[in-house]
Amino acid sequence: MSSLEQDGYAVVSDVLTSAECTALADLLGAPPSAGRRGLLSVPEIRHLAASEKLLTLVRPHLPTEPFAVRGIYFDKSPDTNWLVSWHQDLTICVQEKREVPGFGPWSVKEGVPHVQPPVEVLESMLTIRLHLDDTDETNGALRVIPGSHKLGRLGNSQIQPITASGQESMCIAPQGAALLIRPLILHSSSRSTSTRRRRVIHLEYACTPLDAGLEWQEA
Repeated sequence: MSSLEQDGYAVVSDVLTSAECTALADLLGAPPSAGRRGLLSVPEIRHLAASEKLLTLVRPHLPTEPFAVRGIYFDKSPDTNWLVSWHQDLTICVQEKREVPGFGPWSVKEGVPHVQPPVEVLESMLTIRLHLDDTDETNGALRVIPGSHKLGRLGNSQIQPITASGQESMCIAPQGAALLIRPLILHSSSRSTSTRRRRVIHLEYACTPLDAGLEWQEA
């Protein structure tokens, strides 16, 4: 887990059992498209996100008690296949739009306001990606640039030379593993070349309230 602070990511095996992965996959079914937002509205997922099993992984890496603020389900398969170019996770979702210094620009996704917060907010967050299937380079495992989370918020002109350096790592994860990543780490994902699905539960954790009346949308 020390690699999380140095590299910005860490893979922890055997967080979920095979039976738990199957039950979660059955619960969530096949999303209507590549993924499903608002996952914390599902009671079983909300319970999982608040479980000691996951909070024990998060607590050592956030300054105060963590709580889940967003859940997304990704289902990459031969029928729903996509690539994601190199980027950082720069937005959070909130309950309503309020003009607050340091927050912006704003966008709306599936009716939910999203905003880029100050970089300090992103630096105090942590994401867990729970793998319901074995994930490798053939079915779209996440690729990351180790240490890039320490570079702050990056513009497009800064990202290209960093990703061209050849320093990327592939986050190969067996079924039941958790990938812990910092939102600011540069990451991407290739199209799947396999017939196997790549189902991932993506949970974001924060540890502080937002400024000036802004509220986390799913917390």
